[in-house]
Amino acid sequence: MSILNSSGVELVITVCVRLLIVFAILPIHEYAHAWAARKLGDNTATIAGRLTLNPLAHVAPIGALLLVLFGFGWAKPVPVNPRNFRNYRRDNALVSLAGPVSNLICALVGVFVGRLVINIFDISGQSMAYDPGIPEFVYIALYNFSMINLSLAIFNLLPIRPLDGSNILAYFLPPKANAFLYKHTNVIQIILFAAIFLGFLSGPLSWLVDKVYTLFSYLFIWVDLIFRFI
Repeated sequence: MSILNSSGVELVITVCVRLLIVFAILPIHEYAHAWAARKLGDNTATIAGRLTLNPLAHVAPIGALLLVLFGFGWAKPVPVNPRNFRNYRRDNALVSLAGPVSNLICALVGVFVGRLVINIFDISGQSMAYDPGIPEFVYIALYNFSMINLSLAIFNLLPIRPLDGSNILAYFLPPKANAFLYKHTNVIQIILFAAIFLGFLSGPLSWLVDKVYTLFSYLFIWVDLIFRFI
């Protein structure tokens, strides 16, 4: 969602959450790649100074700006040399999977803390709409935090280069299929970015993000039950 569609307090919350994503969550995503690569035998990212949570090592200026403005962006890709892996295809897929998994974990934490805020401060739909206070704004921030993490995770799992999902898909495809996709990478990327900017992916991806958020919410329904008996 573009910040141009927001105003007032909602605009401030959206910008603050997206800055948190840029300076905290994207570094966690890239750190996860670097950490997984090191564990699997490749120190390329470590030598390049990417095994760190320092945002200055990971933030890409244009990607960060787009994320703040439109909710879609990227960080500097972590350098990986798959030749250092013990199992080239499997370990390359695992390193790629580490980033989206870190986003899913962050989203889970956001949903869990949001559920605690709802129960501790007895937030209702009515208070959200007609009498919002600090707890309501905290919940809105946590909701945005979780949704952006889910969006980043799901988008990065698309099986298209240079997204993480391409390496995951490569693990399951035969060599000829991988060679075909690699040969036509540029064409596939053009189609992907055209689909993004024309809005063809926004509907399906938003639907999937909403479904995963709903699933995560059900995972913590036990929090509501505990507070009912307190």
